[in-house]
Amino acid sequence: MKVVTQVQPFSKPLGRLGSHPPHAISHIKPLRTHNARYLVVSAAQGLDSASTAGLRVFCLPVKELTPESFRPFGQVVGPSDDGKEFDGEDAQLVLDQGTPRFYVMRLPKRGMSFDRITYHAKVTQCLGAIGLQPWYMAVAAPSGSVEEWPRPEQVHAFRIPPGNFIKLHAGTWHAGPLFEGEDSMAFYNLELSDTNVTDHNTHIYKEDGVMFVLED
Repeated sequence: MKVVTQVQPFSKPLGRLGSHPPHAISHIKPLRTHNARYLVVSAAQGLDSASTAGLRVFCLPVKELTPESFRPFGQVVGPSDDGKEFDGEDAQLVLDQGTPRFYVMRLPKRGMSFDRITYHAKVTQCLGAIGLQPWYMAVAAPSGSVEEWPRPEQVHAFRIPPGNFIKLHAGTWHAGPLFEGEDSMAFYNLELSDTNVTDHNTHIYKEDGVMFVLED
């Protein structure tokens, strides 16, 4: 991907760049892809990295979470009445390649930016927040190979409202959970006992000079 070397101040409002104020990014030239606004950053402050000079920053607009909008990446599961029989609205799980692990993980706040993305090939993954605060995930459709990582225009961001959890298809690329406000949040997580050891396939965008910021 060609890096634009000519830079100029951004003439349009950036909106809320996650937890980062609009003035945190300066001297940038905007481009647009199908899904994300592309910014070449020559100087920035307040982002997660100590230095973001020269990075290509993709600002991902946060999308409304619906079963239809999330279908390429997984399922949205909300409350159902007690006694309801199992059907297609329930999480369709793949847990037969190891020992299922259901646990509560506590994550520190990492802001609304990311520079890497991961997938698990052997298992579906269910994630939900404990509490009443919304949270965010960036996702891309499965590609089947770590050598075929998502291009920036293939990455989508969603806000997950309280009272819902998401199931990621096996192989769905994801970054998050991300959240604002609290210093930490707790999430329940269903995967396999060795997912983070043997099935943690990651592409590091920062090595390509790329990072992402969610816009909500």
